[in-house]
Amino acid sequence: MAREKQNPKDAGKKPSRLAKAANAPKREKRSIREYFKGVRLEMKKVVWPTRKELGSYTAVVLVACAVFAVAFWLIDSGFLAALKGILGITM
Repeated sequence: MAREKQNPKDAGKKPSRLAKAANAPKREKRSIREYFKGVRLEMKKVVWPTRKELGSYTAVVLVACAVFAVAFWLIDSGFLAALKGILGITM
């Protein structure tokens, strides 16, 4: 392989984006059909939860959402009460 001659002024410079793009390997163009074949193959590898597992996961998510909602409500109410006390606001 022959090396290209470099200009002494360019010795410490990084290659530009254009130079990097020119040296990058060319990507193959793939058809939409090949894309969906790949998607289908990957979907076959997925391990789907059973109906019982799905129900328990859903329950965990709903309980976690409820707990966080109550926690944020309590924190918000506490800040509101503190601000009312500091600023002397009555409603």
